[in-house]
Amino acid sequence: MKISEFYSHLNGLEFLQVHKPRLWKEIKEVVASVDAQKCKTKVSREKRMKGKRLFSPKAMEKGFSNHDWSERRASYWVTKDAKLIRKTMHMTPEQQKLEIEAAGDTPIYSYNQTDFVKERVAVEVQFGKYSFVAYDLFVKHMAFFVGDLIDVGIEILPMKELQAGMSSGVSYYEGELYNLIREGRGVPAVPLVLVGLAP
Repeated sequence: MKISEFYSHLNGLEFLQVHKPRLWKEIKEVVASVDAQKCKTKVSREKRMKGKRLFSPKAMEKGFSNHDWSERRASYWVTKDAKLIRKTMHMTPEQQKLEIEAAGDTPIYSYNQTDFVKERVAVEVQFGKYSFVAYDLFVKHMAFFVGDLIDVGIEILPMKELQAGMSSGVSYYEGELYNLIREGRGVPAVPLVLVGLAP
C-alpha cells in the first residue's frame, strides 16, 4: 500500500518531521510493507458484494506491532456533576476517584484505548464504520493529548478507491478531510495527521 494523501491539522505533520522524523519514516515503512492484494482476505456476506474478496486491515496492524508500537489505555473516573468533572479532569485517576467520593458522588470508571502508541505519538488505523473516525478524532486523540500522553495523533484511513473494496459504511479519507476542515482551524484542539491510503 502507499500513502496517497495526508493533511496536517494544527501542525501535526510538522511536529513529526521536526521532533519525531524516525517515527514518521517508520509509519511510511509499515504502510509500504503491506501488500494490498494479499490483504483481500475478507469474504463479503453483504447482498451487494456476496462472495467478493474485500480488504482486511489486519496486515497493517501487524506491521505496527512488529515495530514495537503498542495499544495504550488512558483511565479516568467520571460522575454526573459537570462542575466536579471540570475540577477533576486534570487530576490523576486516583485523585479523581477520591475527589468524587469526597464530594458525595459515585465515581464511574472509564477509559479510552488507542491502537498504537510509541514515544508520545498515537496511531489509529480506522478501516471501520464512519462513526468511529469522529470518536477517534474528537474523543480518543483528544483524551490522550489533554492527558499529556501524546503530542500528536495520526488517523490512517483508506482513500475512496481503496474503500470501494471494503465492507459498506467504512470511512474514507476524502470524506473525513471534509468533515475535519468543516469544523474549523482549531477543532479538535489536538495536533493531528490525517493519512489516506491507496492500494
